[in-house]
Amino acid sequence: MDKRILAVVAVDSVKVGGGAPIFYARDKEQLIEIATLISRVLGAAVHDLHNDVLIIVKH
Repeated sequence: MDKRILAVVAVDSVKVGGGAPIFYARDKEQLIEIATLISRVLGAAVHDLHNDVLIIVKH
């Protein structure tokens, strides 16, 4: 099965980069809100990297 990172949501721009779309949040609360909304729209799962970075993955 093909698994893909569809988006990255982060608080600090220094911690992220790459080919997936990146969304920035002002704080941890907004980080979770943005990731949850994006995952619902895309039918994907949110994974926490435990450094104020969340990835949205299609399984």
